[in-house]
Formats: sequence, structure tokens, C-alpha cells
Amino acid sequence: MAKKEVSFYPGCSSQKGASSSNLMRSMDALCADLDIQLNEIPDWNCCAASIGYGTGGELPRLTMSARNIALSETHNPGQEIVATCAACWLATREVQERLNHDRQMFQDANTALGEAGLSYQGDTKIRHIVEVLIEDIGYAAISEKVKKPLEGIKIAGYVGCQTNRPFGIAGESFENPLYLDRMIEAVGADSIPTYEKKVQCCGGALAFSEPEKSQEMIKGIIEAAYDHGANAIVTPCPLCQANVEIYQDQINAAHGTQFNMPVVYYSQLMNIAFGRSLSESALDGQVVRFKELEALAGK
Repeated sequence: MAKKEVSFYPGCSSQKGASSSNLMRSMDALCADLDIQLNEIPDWNCCAASIGYGTGGELPRLTMSARNIALSETHNPGQEIVATCAACWLATREVQERLNHDRQMFQDANTALGEAGLSYQGDTKIRHIVEVLIEDIGYAAISEKVKKPLEGIKIAGYVGCQTNRPFGIAGESFENPLYLDRMIEAVGADSIPTYEKKVQCCGGALAFSEPEKSQEMIKGIIEAAYDHGANAIVTPCPLCQANVEIYQDQINAAHGTQFNMPVVYYSQLMNIAFGRSLSESALDGQVVRFKELEALAGK
């Protein structure tokens, strides 16, 4: 029996070949090491975080995430719903808040779900996998798993927007959350608690509609990491990881900078510290290679 068993909502970007498939690969290895069993919600659908604010209307957007919750309540009863994607976690939690405090919307969503033989109850706890790691597993237990301490590697913990507001992680400051710094320290690396860009938005979807604005925001995030002597940026958010990593060449061309800053997930750090290979840690698919971590993986 696994130490922790949860109802798992993967989200669209985690699928094979998608933008955060490296997060999913590294998370599978991490959960195996920490004895966390991810029971995937059958037939899950998009949370509507990206498309749901268009012209489709509020009820369809809310009902899409309500369907995932209803499926979890049916197939994984009694299990908390856990997401690895910041947007999926935020959208699912928002829907639960909205439906549980708006009786008419609750009834309307259930009318729609009833056409598919589903019913939303809304009493299932919804958590980010980070909450499971720090609240249920704990920093001490993470440290005990370390086989290859990441000594001498300095890392800027970039939390981003969506795991920080409006809900945030319990007990953490909205202005200076420290859980990512503590996770970095748990695997033997050097954190930067004073990293001033840790909760700045990366520009999100502006990367497509107004790329100049988004890239100016990303530029500041990377510059601050360099100013603090960071070897890499680590984040819990798939969109932040993609935006801050893949646009560095365009920012260099536009601003004359020479950015070559690795941007990885906390799960990838843990994988290497726990003795996992480059492939198991999904570090072999990065746009900007994290050479220090790759070297440690090869030892």
C-alpha cells in the first residue's frame, strides 16, 4: 500500500509530446521514490484555463472542471484531487469555490453534468502536488532521500503567479513565499530567499498576443536570477517554465543580452538528488541544458 494515494488530474500540457511532458516524466519518478500513488481520473478533460474565458460563456467553463471533479468523486471516491499544473490546480479550485457558493450555478452545472450521467458534489479536497510534498511528506523526509546533494549549485526559486494568488500555499507569504527555497535547500542546493522576481508574472498568454510585453517581463525574471549568481531557475509552473526558457534567444536578439539560463522543475532537481538518471529526470529534453545537474547525474 502506497504511503499516499491521490486522485490525479494530469492536465493537457502533461501529455506525451506536450509542453510540460518533462514535468510528468520527472513527477512519475519522484512519486515512485516518495511512495505517492497517482490514480489518474478516467476520461478527464481540459480544465478550460486557457480557452474558457473566451466567448463560450461562464457555465461551460465552470462545468468543464466540475466534470473532472465529478469523475474523480465517482471513480476515486474519498481521495483528494491533486494536480501538477498550476493553471489546472487554480481552475479546479476556482470552480469548486464558485459552485459551492453559488447555488444557482451549482444546480445549472449539475443539470449539464446530468446529461452525461454525472453529478458534482463538491466536497473533495483539491490540492497542488507541492502541498502534498511539503505538508504530507515534509522537507525532512525529502532530505533523507538525497543520495547526491546538489552542493555548490545556486538556484532562484521562481514561484510565479498561479500557485501564489489568490489561494496560495497555506502558511506562506504572498509577497515572499519560501516553500520553493526550502525544497531547494532540502536537496542540498543553495536557495535565494531574497530573489525579488519570484512571484512576478511571466506574461502568460501575452507571449502570443503581445510578445514584446511578455518578453520584457521574462527579461526581468532572468536578469534578477543572474544578479543573484544563480546557476538556474526552478519553478512549479508549466507555463512559467516554458515562457522563461524558450524565449531567451528572442530576448537576446532584441536586447543584445546573452541569456543562457536553465529553467527546470523542482521535481527534476529532486530526481537527480535522489539518484535518478538524466532520462528519468526528463532533463534530456530541455531547450537550455542544465550542465551542472547533468554532470551530477552522470556521476
